[in-house]
Amino acid sequence: MAALLEGEGWRIVARNYRIARGEVDIIAEKGEVLAFVEVKNWSVFGAGELETALSARKRSRIIETSKIFLSRNREYKSARVRFDVFLLREGRLARRLESAFTGEP
Repeated sequence: MAALLEGEGWRIVARNYRIARGEVDIIAEKGEVLAFVEVKNWSVFGAGELETALSARKRSRIIETSKIFLSRNREYKSARVRFDVFLLREGRLARRLESAFTGEP
């Protein structure tokens, strides 16, 4: 998915960014936007797909990880942050959810 983002003009800032309590698959920058991207392999899609694919606990960990990343990388302090989710089926992008959730747990 990083190659897809790069093809759209995004700069990959980090891949598999980890701290003790969480991980973000891809962190990418384009203009004033800094996207924290979760990539999920998911075979069943429906109305509740996001809630099923990303539990409240997982979203909370992504948010916490993003806050730590931002505190350690002050050059992004003025960036507009968003949380995206890429849902894959059989290794291919099936659905892309930009701004899939907010920075509030």
